[in-house]
Amino acid sequence: MKQSPPDNDSGRNPRTPAPDGLPPLLHADNRILVFIKPPGLLSVPGIGPEKADCLASRAEAAFPGARIVHRLDRDTSGVIVMARDADTHRELSRQFHDREVDKQYEAVVGGRLAVDDGVIDAPMRKDLDDPPRQIIDDEQGRSAKTGFRVIERMDDRTRMELSPVTGRSHQLRVHMMSIGHPILGDDLYATPELLSMSRRLLLHATLLTITHPATGKPVTFHDPCPF
Repeated sequence: MKQSPPDNDSGRNPRTPAPDGLPPLLHADNRILVFIKPPGLLSVPGIGPEKADCLASRAEAAFPGARIVHRLDRDTSGVIVMARDADTHRELSRQFHDREVDKQYEAVVGGRLAVDDGVIDAPMRKDLDDPPRQIIDDEQGRSAKTGFRVIERMDDRTRMELSPVTGRSHQLRVHMMSIGHPILGDDLYATPELLSMSRRLLLHATLLTITHPATGKPVTFHDPCPF
């Protein structure tokens, strides 16, 4: 499980206005940009002209040189950091690759979990027969681990804190589905009943801790869950 963020959290800034067409800015300096991505916006372009609009292209138009370091699924909202130059991009990419970054998400899943916390260790790979879905595959899948903690149990759902150790595509969605508790509003992995219980995917990136490339010190960015 991830550690709590440091008390001297310089990233807990209120949202500030962003240039037209961009999501709210949580933080901006000459090395990094931190946005609150809304659900429904791609992080990077998809296949086809109808999927050209994305956070990467909008940010680059407003802040020349801005580039994506990591991604959030189209329907996942929350904290996402971008680099403003090649050196920053290289260093932040290394931090993500070497798992030196702390990430936390909040989700609402179907049903009531029987345990309070734990770790899901289930390798994943692409479902070649049904893209863009991902599947659990103990033999051919890549390592995938997610820590989880129950925040609140309700009659028919559970609010969760999720802390991915790895960063596989759709990891949190597939891992929660694999233990019988899909995320509400998930159009790929939830049952029709659970899909209908929310108009959006109830998954939000609430916290991100990186080492700032300029200072070498940890900085944490946080955005409260909106649902």
